[in-house]
Amino acid sequence: MSKFVKKKKGDTPGISTASLPDIVFMLLFFFMVTTVMRETDMLIQVKVPEATEIQKLERKSLVSYIYVGKPKDKYQATFGSEPRIQLNDAFASVSEIQSFIAAERDARSEEEVPLMTTSIKADVDVKMGIITDIKQELRKAQAFKINYSTRKGSVLD
Repeated sequence: MSKFVKKKKGDTPGISTASLPDIVFMLLFFFMVTTVMRETDMLIQVKVPEATEIQKLERKSLVSYIYVGKPKDKYQATFGSEPRIQLNDAFASVSEIQSFIAAERDARSEEEVPLMTTSIKADVDVKMGIITDIKQELRKAQAFKINYSTRKGSVLD
């Protein structure tokens, strides 16, 4: 026969760790869902201009970005200090914009193509000539929805 051990007064039961794996996996899934991965490595410096009447884009997944600005310091030895165009993760010329837009359209479904927007993120100090060249190439590629990225600023006095 077995003996029964009587509990002493003041002993507390051990902490149950049965639900610990569930909690760990819930935290893991939470961070996986809420974390946003950076899509593009910035090779140029962009300080967007200020504007007062701005609107937020609805579906950012349908936006293709064209960055224009001076290369970062570590790239200036190779590419110079004149403003350059960046498409995805590489420097590009104006003539490559049409193929960039075509590739972006091919990556989307047929229903999403009319909703696509091209956003130009240009530095404050970029001359308007390069922006005009980009706009001409976008017209040739039939990308007529163009957005200019800005940050909220104050009203000029």
